[in-house]
Amino acid sequence: MAMITLKRIITRKFDMRSHWQKGTSFYFSRRPPFNWFFFCLTIFLVLILILGSYSYSFDSEDESSVPDVYSKHVTVRNQVVADYLELRHFEPNRYKVFDLCGKERENHVPCYNVSANMMFGFKDGEELSRHCEVSKDPKFCLVRPPKDYKIPLTWPGGRDVIWSANVKLTKDQFLSSGSMTKRLMLLEENQISFSSEDETIADSVKDYSKQIADMIGLATDVEFHAAGVRNVLDIGCGFGSFGAHLLSMKMMAVCVAAYELTGSQVQVALERGLPAFIGDFTSRQLPLPSLSYDMVHCAQCGISWNDKDGIFLIEVDRILKPGGYFVVTSPGKVQVSKGSISCPFEQFTKKLCWTHVSQREETFVWKKATDAQCFTSGKQTYPICEGETGQTYYKPLEQCVSATNSKHWIPLRNISSLSTSPAQLALHGINPEDFSEDLQLQRVALNNYWSLLSPLIFSDHPKRPGDEDPVPPYNMVRNVMDMNARYGAVNTALLEARKSVWVMNVVPLGERDTLAFILDQGFAGVSHNWCEPFPTYPRTYDMLHAEGLLSHIASKKCSIVDLIFEMDRILRPEGWVIISDKVGLIEKTRSLVTKFRWEARMIDLHNGSDKRLLHSPKSIPLKSDAALASPEAILLCFRLEAEMAA
Repeated sequence: MAMITLKRIITRKFDMRSHWQKGTSFYFSRRPPFNWFFFCLTIFLVLILILGSYSYSFDSEDESSVPDVYSKHVTVRNQVVADYLELRHFEPNRYKVFDLCGKERENHVPCYNVSANMMFGFKDGEELSRHCEVSKDPKFCLVRPPKDYKIPLTWPGGRDVIWSANVKLTKDQFLSSGSMTKRLMLLEENQISFSSEDETIADSVKDYSKQIADMIGLATDVEFHAAGVRNVLDIGCGFGSFGAHLLSMKMMAVCVAAYELTGSQVQVALERGLPAFIGDFTSRQLPLPSLSYDMVHCAQCGISWNDKDGIFLIEVDRILKPGGYFVVTSPGKVQVSKGSISCPFEQFTKKLCWTHVSQREETFVWKKATDAQCFTSGKQTYPICEGETGQTYYKPLEQCVSATNSKHWIPLRNISSLSTSPAQLALHGINPEDFSEDLQLQRVALNNYWSLLSPLIFSDHPKRPGDEDPVPPYNMVRNVMDMNARYGAVNTALLEARKSVWVMNVVPLGERDTLAFILDQGFAGVSHNWCEPFPTYPRTYDMLHAEGLLSHIASKKCSIVDLIFEMDRILRPEGWVIISDKVGLIEKTRSLVTKFRWEARMIDLHNGSDKRLLHSPKSIPLKSDAALASPEAILLCFRLEAEMAA
């Protein structure tokens, strides 16, 4: 009798599953359908029958059959309960994905809503700045690529040629006057080329770089390292040709430019595989620590340095290391006095204790003071800032000089080795054992990641067992973001492995502030609050690495659902996401990302920890996919957020 009952239970269970797979949604309908009530009642009756069959079997079977029936009963009961829990979370929308946003959001950057900023009262250029507190963006949809979007060419070919449809750049903007490096490109049928057969473009950039080197007393730009210049912040970089040249000499050149609706310098630079992020000097400091760059460069960058009593120059001074160089190429906008009367620009530089090094036609070079005592010597200078604490994260610009009493006030010096020294670790208060342990962990992890992804990310040259990783131009990964960089160990491991990538090292707000140490190693990086969108354009990174970031977001009571939407926005089609975190968060995230068209796999690290690895490629979105309507998406996000927080 018990066996007959169990067969009926199993049959009914699978009948129920097939029925619900054909049913309609009960999560988003206005009123729960009758079959949902019938389902709950059926489950309740099934459990009663199971418990009843257990007692009945002992009364009606002989003693020899009891152990066998009991074991089968327990197995089936556990399976029924497990299936019930699975069915409870099941609905037809489980296999649907979020809908694509409209065409108007193809190049959407959250927090840069100009019209909303103007309505809120921002003006004088500040309406173009980042205001996440104003631009709330509740739409739960996936930013689509442009109609004719193509996967970027592999590095280094993609540095010199990009697909014109991938960036929002009109022909008129291309031909219009602007930055010197903006004009150094050629427009073809469906491509933009940054080189020519006669190498006129490359030669002009090289000549410009050699001119700057000569102006600071060097024989050639190859000697920048000998002068202590290893990282350069390129303000208003045009489309990155100067930075591309510096990168070829093993220097780190990072482009920073204001948000632009079209013709974005940052978008084009990233499309070329060059480091860049959105930022401006209008009213707030850049998310960079004081004393972090060896050189700041501005070639027709559009900033009026004479405005606001030199407050923009003060921000440059904050970022520059002692003895660092400020290079400006700006026809007619920068002048140096030739008599007793000085221009405002020169007055400001004197108040900053800068030294005018050289002038060559329209290019000027200043050098920051190496001795902080200049500001206490009684000269007419800007006041010294007081009470500098915490990470620099879009703080208001200040009319005072920063970090004069900092232990990091160290003049530029020749750095012959790229390895991190014990003195450097001590300067930044980093335990050598912690640093070594983190670096070794990332070396092993990188080897595992690359072994896992190599057959997939090298399309032109598939890797065979025992072969070395293919060398450029076969490398499909170029722009990498470490979303929780800590000491920059992922960046170091990639360099040691000779991967042709660059890494945007992000130090989350609230975590230990290691950004100064990361930049001191010659890497790219910024501070960022991951409860907000990142300042970049859509489809700008090939790989996102996030270790412990989900736990960080959960501790901040922020939305993991919003974080996944943001990761999807900045990741290129066919790009990769690698997330390492606690098993519970990974399991929930895996179920979430299936609705983003991600093909997620969860991997046990087998290292005795409670962490798991989630890796996933982002597929190219197709409009034909079954998609959630807007009201459904909003309700689904609320439910997913509740499940992630549980």
